[in-house]
Amino acid sequence: MATIRDIAKLAGVSPATVSRVLNYDQELSVAQETKQRIFEVAEDLNYTKHKRANKIGKAVIRLVQWYDEAEELADLYYLSIRLGIEKKAEELNIQIRREALNELSDIQVNGTIALGKFDAEQIRQLKQTDENLLLVDFDGMNMGLNSLVVDFDQSVNLVIDHFIRQGYQKIGILSGEEKTKHNLQPIEDPRLMAFKHKMKQLNLYRPEFTLTAAFSMETGKTAMAEFLSSTEELPNALFASSDALAVGAMQAIQAAGLRVPEDISVIGFNDVSVAKYVSPALSTIKVETEWMGELAVSTILDLAKEFSPVPRKIMLGTKLIQRESTK
Repeated sequence: MATIRDIAKLAGVSPATVSRVLNYDQELSVAQETKQRIFEVAEDLNYTKHKRANKIGKAVIRLVQWYDEAEELADLYYLSIRLGIEKKAEELNIQIRREALNELSDIQVNGTIALGKFDAEQIRQLKQTDENLLLVDFDGMNMGLNSLVVDFDQSVNLVIDHFIRQGYQKIGILSGEEKTKHNLQPIEDPRLMAFKHKMKQLNLYRPEFTLTAAFSMETGKTAMAEFLSSTEELPNALFASSDALAVGAMQAIQAAGLRVPEDISVIGFNDVSVAKYVSPALSTIKVETEWMGELAVSTILDLAKEFSPVPRKIMLGTKLIQRESTK
């Protein structure tokens, strides 16, 4: 595992600054560019595949994202996928052309990767721009579109099964709130849907232990703090829909005079680089985000080679990484 000193050296800042940025220290005053450099270096050092593939020529892939750079820093999930896309493209000598959804060009490309969540109108716009379209982290199968997604059912089952093996019965969830950019349509968190389904099957679902917040550390901390101050009975285990939410929840738990994991065990989702450096180190569901980005590039190139009669959906499994935030 890369150390804080390794990150500091490559980012050109002090180890103390790196530590405070990775722990989401809100009292730290540092430029947005510096934060982005630190997070990107941390993710880069966590990226272990350095093989060089045979170059395939000067292909061009369009990349359309729904997150801007500031949103990427609030929750590093999409940053990590993007870096995987860019690294794979560099290995293959492919040009990545990043375009905003409202500024799509008519330049000829080998395919378009759309990373994030999009509403029906935006999907139509993307389809009109390029027939070879791959949605990443968004299931477009019901719209006849190729998709690369995470198996959330399997992921949530890993979390709940682990908690139950540890003897926990009072299990809560801090789920994520999202909306599409254009029409601000609410997007239901698939982790919450899977959690409810599994917990109801086990007769363990407690709606009062269901919290929601936008996908960021700050909102997770606020939601958890409000919950702790307004309830008498607490869950003894908590699953958060992202590592950023989990870190915020842990900060609120500790600020309330409770201990992680002794009073409340916490498991996050994604295993971004920050998860290793917070205190206590965060147990989490590992999504192979860099490889997900790699696979997106390989898939869009495969789709460009020959016509596919039906849409393709690739579903990625996950694994549980146990650290100090669970017993």
